[in-house]
Amino acid sequence: MAGILSKIFGDANQRYLNGVSHITQKINSLEEIFIGFSNFELKSKTEEFRSRISEGESLDEILTEAFAAVRETAKRTLGQRHFDVQLVGGLALHQGKIAQMATGEGKTLTATLPAYLNALNGHVHVVTVNDYLARRDTVWMGQIYNFLGLTVGCINSDGSYVYDSGYSKNLNQDFDKIRDTQGSFKVVHEFLKPAGKLEVYSCDVVYGTNTEFGFDYLRDNLIVDLPQVISPERHFAIVDEVDSILIDEARTPLIISMPDAQSPKLYETFSRIVPRLNDNEDYNVDLKMRTVVITDSGLNKVENMLGLGNIYDEGGVRYVHHLEQALKAHALF
Repeated sequence: MAGILSKIFGDANQRYLNGVSHITQKINSLEEIFIGFSNFELKSKTEEFRSRISEGESLDEILTEAFAAVRETAKRTLGQRHFDVQLVGGLALHQGKIAQMATGEGKTLTATLPAYLNALNGHVHVVTVNDYLARRDTVWMGQIYNFLGLTVGCINSDGSYVYDSGYSKNLNQDFDKIRDTQGSFKVVHEFLKPAGKLEVYSCDVVYGTNTEFGFDYLRDNLIVDLPQVISPERHFAIVDEVDSILIDEARTPLIISMPDAQSPKLYETFSRIVPRLNDNEDYNVDLKMRTVVITDSGLNKVENMLGLGNIYDEGGVRYVHHLEQALKAHALF
């Protein structure tokens, strides 16, 4: 049956390839033009693209030129040229699709196309499966982004780094001796400069592992002071080895645990206060929705018991949280 349907409607992958063939042809037609650009002219394309975006052009409208710029830059920095199959893969990733590519077809190089394009309009995260690949790809592909005027960084379990092509020139001989005893020195130290996470997350393109991105997201959600948030923006993400990260790795939950000496005391405090409040006067219970809402009268009583002028101003979100939890425990459970 499947064979009959394929004959009638055609293969879905082939239909997609046929649908984007005119785009790859357009990118290929631009190659000769971009070959003629000087290094300065090629690098200045980034500001031109961003200016056009600010004036109302969409990413799709500048896609062919942006892909052509990345291809030409890769030839000049890495000595590698994106083939048509990589252009198609880049298109699929930009459109939010899964691009299945065999080993050797250049997945790492392919990702630079949509990463650069989307970095013109916001921060891009490239998610890899381990620290080594995050460092390697930051240094390897960082040459393309750096040439085009973008900043690149990586988040590792042992630290965070920004790509700096001149960093190795500042290393002293003693550091070289230490570096030579470490197996991954070529990737870690020659072009990666240690930096704070806030600086790394402000880069245009950030490489990192799924666990580090996940834990940083969780840490940001534990912070009550906005200036302490280290990863404020998430614009576009590319997931490498998507089957491993979104299926295999997703089976292991990310859990952050930490001691909090004040929480037990606060639970005890509010567990003594809540029974002194009156139902339908100080709080209202909705059994169907399983919710409890405190009234203005109830808030005034709680503030008087705690000796606070305003629980939201003086107690902060922690007091309100403990009050709500104590009310639910008392009224619903």
